[in-house]
Amino acid sequence: HRGAVLGLVADALREAGLGPRDIDAVAFTRGPGMGAPLAVVAVVARTLAQLWDRPLLGVNHCVGHIEMGRLLARARDPLVLYVSGGNTQVIAFSRRRYRIFGETLDIAVGNCLDRFARVLKISNDPSPGYNIEQMAKRGSKLVELPYVVKGMDVSFSGLLSHVEAVAPRLLATREATAEDLCFSLQETAFAMLVEVTERAMALTRAPELLLVGGVGCNRRLQEMLQEMCDARGARLCASDERFCVDNGAMIAQAGWEMLRTGQVTDIARSGVTQRW
Repeated sequence: HRGAVLGLVADALREAGLGPRDIDAVAFTRGPGMGAPLAVVAVVARTLAQLWDRPLLGVNHCVGHIEMGRLLARARDPLVLYVSGGNTQVIAFSRRRYRIFGETLDIAVGNCLDRFARVLKISNDPSPGYNIEQMAKRGSKLVELPYVVKGMDVSFSGLLSHVEAVAPRLLATREATAEDLCFSLQETAFAMLVEVTERAMALTRAPELLLVGGVGCNRRLQEMLQEMCDARGARLCASDERFCVDNGAMIAQAGWEMLRTGQVTDIARSGVTQRW
């Protein structure tokens, strides 16, 4: 695995027409995430930093999403809605730190959508969430589903359990189609996200809302947030679709922000943190 990553680094340098001397620092994802991939990349990053005698920058994956989105949207100090397969958080910057105002109490919204896609045996090509979004466009019946909001926190596990339980009966009796269920799941989950986000915007008085993470590619979620922002006189900043999903550029951008403010990671303290 380490050899494959080093090969990828060599290919990237060759494609960019650059060499190690052109590199300012080595940024890597320190967490959160799955242990094995994080550990492999950390070893490679530490190796390259020492080999090239460059500073090492351990980047928070979530901050990578935010900083890339902030750069692309030219957003100065936005409230952030970060929605992906592994994370669902409402975030704002205060006193030199990103602060979590609200989050999921159990599973992430992307995980909820992906798991329901498996119930309906929806293809993973190009992704379960994308296919649910396309099916939802053809749905017309709104099936009532659990709606769980607690302050600025949300819960999706009960919503998922309920729709998993009722789906076979509704499909067998033709009370609802698979498209109706996708439509209902999206509308309910996204309405919960919009509610907690609007509550946080009212609290912070943020003039901008930055939407990041893989689920941020969903056009229906963007529409619902845009309607809420219009009502509040705020600007919605949705990331470019190329950068909604996980990518190396966002880690480099967050690393650059760390480097220019002197936040270098000491080799001895560069261990990964799965739940960072």
